[in-house]
Amino acid sequence: MAERIVGQPPVTPRPLRALMRPLFQSAAGMSVQQRFIETISANIANAGTTRTAEGGPYRRQVTVASGTRTETYTDRTAGRQVYDPGHPDANEMGYVTMPNVDLASETVDLMVARRMHEANATVFQVAKAMLRRALEI
Repeated sequence: MAERIVGQPPVTPRPLRALMRPLFQSAAGMSVQQRFIETISANIANAGTTRTAEGGPYRRQVTVASGTRTETYTDRTAGRQVYDPGHPDANEMGYVTMPNVDLASETVDLMVARRMHEANATVFQVAKAMLRRALEI
């Protein structure tokens, strides 16, 4: 029997962890896509918000992923100006600054994030079925 040195990993990998890796990876992917979906949904929900607690119109949020880490940033680009002198948030010239949210691009981003979430869920289900089948052998 080989002698194991304390502090070093075992000679043989743990088979259960290796079998569970696809489940962990697809679950992490679903978590990342869920964050994208939440951010995009907030952007769509606030596409018409011209007044926030911070003052001014809603600013689009952008989520960026690096591996399984996500960070959300505020998009500082200016929103479009709409002439509406009767609007409560209109300036002295009658223009209202709208949020910098483009509903068309947000909808496309939402569709992509949803499809990626579904793909990860499918991988999870297939890996789970394979593990179940392996236990039957």
